[in-house]
Amino acid sequence: MSAPTPAEPSAHPRTVLFVAGAGRSGTSTMAGLMQILGLHVPRPEVPADASNPKGFSEPQWVVDHHDRLLAEANVQVSDARPEAWFETGRISTREPERIATSQWLEGHFAVNSELVVKDPRLSWFLGLWRVAAIRTGVRPVFATMLRPPAEVVGSKQLYYANKLGSAHLTASWLNMLLHTERATRAEAGAGRVFVRYGDLLEDWTRTTMRVGETLDLQHVLHADSERIRDGHRFVDPSLRRMGQSLDDLALPTRLHELTGETWAELNKLAEPEGDIPAVHDTLDQLREAYVDLYAESEAISRSSVVATEHRLRRRPGQGAAGAPKPAPAPDSGFAADKVPHGLRAAVPPSVRRGLRKLVGRER
Repeated sequence: MSAPTPAEPSAHPRTVLFVAGAGRSGTSTMAGLMQILGLHVPRPEVPADASNPKGFSEPQWVVDHHDRLLAEANVQVSDARPEAWFETGRISTREPERIATSQWLEGHFAVNSELVVKDPRLSWFLGLWRVAAIRTGVRPVFATMLRPPAEVVGSKQLYYANKLGSAHLTASWLNMLLHTERATRAEAGAGRVFVRYGDLLEDWTRTTMRVGETLDLQHVLHADSERIRDGHRFVDPSLRRMGQSLDDLALPTRLHELTGETWAELNKLAEPEGDIPAVHDTLDQLREAYVDLYAESEAISRSSVVATEHRLRRRPGQGAAGAPKPAPAPDSGFAADKVPHGLRAAVPPSVRRGLRKLVGRER
């Protein structure tokens, strides 16, 4: 990193850096380095734990805010459904949420002119945060972390005891990264960067300097020697403990192909002068192909949805042998109508429409 030149923090333009990407992809390392170099992580912060002993560098308010919004949207942090983006986008347009987010953001610029906001849930609400930044008169910039998808899957399975399987976790990575790239494309050029986790661990000073130069982050560009020493103590090259590849995940063929192709294109964005329209066009095609793949998978798996409905109806206390049965409701002739509304709502709309069509009950 080049020698810093003096600069008054108060003279820095007000900027908020949003660190996006899938969980376990190096977002905490990036946000932590930005904090060490002088950007401010709004407090209180999420406390460190065994899965991330050096800390998450993410504001507790942001995590709680996102958790509440995801629950309202019926979207999971690692959600593989393309339609989940519509659900979170719809919530992001609510005026009370925009006001609350803008007010929270504004309140922290009294501490520092450059903030860093990071949370694995962040990508679902990038539109909400962009509006909040603009309303606050702040320049939003974005850094998206890239880590090989097989390593992300392995890390989630190890540290989060995730039981959803490699195919689901890979699909959720694909869904997350393809839509995050599209959501930040308006800033292509000087307002966004893509950073490989491996590059950050190998040479964090060179990598963060590129981020600082591209996004015009003054605290990074003018970091003093003491902060740089702190950065060297913070970065642990052994953090990259996952060594598996896509071949180790035993994925369905088409999912394997789409994931590999998407990873190759995203890597181009991390290269100098690589964030170009030709790559964007290819990623658009890959995103459309994933949407088609997911729709085909839903269509094929409809029997599983029906079987799940039957299991739910036969839960203990709801008609099981020897258990008292509730008073029968008027029979609509359609099994799904006997499932509580909250459970029906968890079934994807496209699946519900298909089931109605199968029994001649379209509406």
